[in-house]
Amino acid sequence: MWQGVTCGLLAGALWGMVFIVPELLTAFTPLELAVGRYLAYGAMALALLLPKLGGMAARLDQSDLAALLRHALAGNIVYYMLLALGVRLAGVAPTSLIIGVLPITVTLMGRKDHGAVPLRQLALPLLIVGAGIACVNVDTFLHAHAAGRPLWQTLAGVLAATGALACWTWYAVDNARYLKRNPHFSSGEWSALYGLMSGVVALVIGAIALAVWHADVTGAGAVATGRDWGRFWLCNGLLALGASVIGNQLWNVASRRVPVTLSGQLILFETLFALLYGFVWRAQWPRPLETAAIALLVIGVTWSVRAHAAPPLRPARARAPGRPWPAHRARPGLPPRRRGRRRRDSG
Repeated sequence: MWQGVTCGLLAGALWGMVFIVPELLTAFTPLELAVGRYLAYGAMALALLLPKLGGMAARLDQSDLAALLRHALAGNIVYYMLLALGVRLAGVAPTSLIIGVLPITVTLMGRKDHGAVPLRQLALPLLIVGAGIACVNVDTFLHAHAAGRPLWQTLAGVLAATGALACWTWYAVDNARYLKRNPHFSSGEWSALYGLMSGVVALVIGAIALAVWHADVTGAGAVATGRDWGRFWLCNGLLALGASVIGNQLWNVASRRVPVTLSGQLILFETLFALLYGFVWRAQWPRPLETAAIALLVIGVTWSVRAHAAPPLRPARARAPGRPWPAHRARPGLPPRRRGRRRRDSG
């Protein structure tokens, strides 16, 4: 199980980068950011799949294609559009902390799965996580005016981030369940197929958006708005490689090795790394409430991991009525019987 926890931590470190890219590419819309990221992801996935694409295509059935399509939409395209919109309107900290509610929402959604720890054992860790999320959100709204954001903009960003939360909650649980039920693809193969489907969906959405709005994305209009397409593709290429290709493969490994409820707790690492990257980007130390939030989140997720790692108590076996105790075992309350050949009396 600890290998799965490590994979989840590394995936969170890579996923945390997605909250910074919208700040680096402010001249581009959330739709363009999502399409660009997943076009790059799809191209990389296609390159990885080419040597064995024929054999993998033969193993795909309709349920696999349906799962890949719904996961590409909910877990990638729509999720990242809403996340980028939340970062643009409300900032990195509130968006990342709203996404940080995922440990609670995924735990609640996956509470009936096999291997899930009863909620009464997770009540205190979840309360601690919730307290940490409350701290950072209170801090965000207290300092919204100082950041120059009107209240309606912050609220719109919160709603967008909440929509991203809903998308990824459903994706995380559905993907984990599907991988456990269908082990005919390895984690690497499933991640590559997932990326390829995301690229196809991004290509279709991008073509439709270009045809509908007829946007001037490369000519004089792009120059006037400060669109640096070289920087755009560099950022999205790095994001596709780190957060999508490597991060998703690590997450698929984690999903197969830990219960669904624990996978929900591991998503919290994404929030912690996003906050860390945000503080580095702002070149400032976290404020007191932000520091308290980070401490509470670390305590809560560590407690939850220990709750999942503890072996369940096994009830003592009871002797069936009328059944004698085996000779080589001691009866309750009596010393163990020595085994050996009985000495015969001489004479």
